[in-house]
Amino acid sequence: MATSSEKSNVEKEKRVAENGDMQTRSASFNKEMNEGKDEQHEYTLDGSVDIRGRPAAKGKTGGWVGGVLVLVNQGLATLAFFGVGVNLVLFLTRVLQQNNADAANNVSKWTGTVYIFSLVGAFLSDSYWGRYKTCAIFQVIFVFGLVLLSVSTYLFLLKPSGCGGEGEHFLCGPHSSMETGVFYVSVYLIALGNGGYQPNIATFGADQFDEKDVDESHSKVSFFSYFYLALNLGSLFSNTFLDYFEDKGMWALGFWVSAGSAAVALLLFLCGSSRYRHFKPIGNPLSRVCQVVVAASRKWRMKMPTNGGDDLYEVEEKQVSAAHGSRRTLHTEGFRFLDRAAVIDPENDFRIQEGKSGGCRRDPWRLCPITQVEELKCVLRLIPIWLTTILYSVVFTQMASLFVEQGAAMDGTVAGFRIPPASMSAFDIVSVAAFILFYRRLLNPLVSRLRKDPRGLTELQRMGAGLILAIMATASAGTVEVKRLRNVCRDCDDDSSLSILWQIPQYALIGASEVFMYVGQLEFFNGQAPDGLKSFGSALCMTSISLGNYVSSLLVTAVMEITAKGDRPGWIPANLNRGHMDRFYFLLASLTAADFLVFVACARWYRRIKLEESDEDDDDDDNCNA
Repeated sequence: MATSSEKSNVEKEKRVAENGDMQTRSASFNKEMNEGKDEQHEYTLDGSVDIRGRPAAKGKTGGWVGGVLVLVNQGLATLAFFGVGVNLVLFLTRVLQQNNADAANNVSKWTGTVYIFSLVGAFLSDSYWGRYKTCAIFQVIFVFGLVLLSVSTYLFLLKPSGCGGEGEHFLCGPHSSMETGVFYVSVYLIALGNGGYQPNIATFGADQFDEKDVDESHSKVSFFSYFYLALNLGSLFSNTFLDYFEDKGMWALGFWVSAGSAAVALLLFLCGSSRYRHFKPIGNPLSRVCQVVVAASRKWRMKMPTNGGDDLYEVEEKQVSAAHGSRRTLHTEGFRFLDRAAVIDPENDFRIQEGKSGGCRRDPWRLCPITQVEELKCVLRLIPIWLTTILYSVVFTQMASLFVEQGAAMDGTVAGFRIPPASMSAFDIVSVAAFILFYRRLLNPLVSRLRKDPRGLTELQRMGAGLILAIMATASAGTVEVKRLRNVCRDCDDDSSLSILWQIPQYALIGASEVFMYVGQLEFFNGQAPDGLKSFGSALCMTSISLGNYVSSLLVTAVMEITAKGDRPGWIPANLNRGHMDRFYFLLASLTAADFLVFVACARWYRRIKLEESDEDDDDDDNCNA
């Protein structure tokens, strides 16, 4: 009798046989087209399928039609998310009457939860649901959370009427535990919905372009730039118009606008269902990783082949397509211990199958295809690059904290109009939009001609440029702070006479650095992640931002512990006129410079994933004489 485990493996083999022939079917469809069939369409070559699971026809699916729908969806969803997040700390202090420290901690926990849920969404997408289904489900949760927040705020939290504005006399009354509980349920549903959706929507948008088609591969690269632009345009509306209304106490209006925006985004996304291209999920990646580690550990005494990867085990391409991603991966040097998982031991790696089919079957816990081994190698190579991006996120997070505090201590009146310090982030967003157009239209074509390489700057080169611009941004902020301190009474609480417009260069430099770093990150992790872990690659970008928040908090705490001794107020005291925030900025610039050197070393060490373009098949997976 076959065990339940063996039955499960047999069923999995059947699924492999059913689903693994996608590229072969796509090739046959293209062949039929060339032979003059009645309905002639050109089909994608990357293994993507339409909503019915058939090979995706280029004329009827994907392309910029599907890509634009994703971009509009991202812009509206970002508007909805930041419509809540941008002023959440003010809502907690004014409406729920929390003190500043508790409100800040609650916002930090909420923000961190968003990024934790991004890993959950990436896992479900890559393993079981697929990107389309994952995006749809988490957007429904997102809309429900926003509607619940809007209803609870309007009916229960804004009491008495007109409370929640600026000033002590606008504070709201006390709330019951049930009312507060409903509020927290709603905001954490928003965190769950947005977190699970974000890492998948970028990858899903990139799925609409066939990277094996020359024209569409260029469009795929451009898509990431426009995706980040859509994200920033959505946040621009939230940071200006919604920020203004909510600051005036019109919280219910702001939340309803966010809910409406998210609902429209969901409807537009669903309307394009028949137009999208899809990649099927390939199962739990954790089990594949564990299989490689266990198989390599079992063979640690075996002698390695002397001719590189030629004698290592691989399966047919159609089986790789179903079990380990859509493309076969070539052997690379490095992490040689893991190669042992693909060394063939004929006596132990195959076992006789019971039942009518007979034959023998590979033991996946003793022998793994080299594509599966390279999948783990690829993740291990990505981790050092990812770690070096965390310090950049520390610089990026200063826009929402120290840059705002610095602006609040400057003269914010321009032509009789008071500029809110937080609104200076609009210059960052304008800079992002300008530099995306500058890079796509001018810089990249110029570099392509000079280097005679259509790619222009590589993703890693752009990420390095982003780090350099981040160093310049923190140095600029430090220089402005030095000038601000020269125009203020050091023992007074008065604001400096230096205009807040002096902050424009540091915001503009941060925006330019985002174009190179975060867009480069999206392209790099999406392009270099194994086919079965594309959403995980996008989630790495979000977790980098999350860890940047935590590292920034730890760094500020450590600096204050060291510099605030006795009568010394420290570098970042409550009264910035008595401190030396300029020294913190220069410290951050120095740390980023050191991080840049580490990044360069990691980039030189990194080896890109090598995908096989040939359609030739190797030995069969169930061949006992492999």
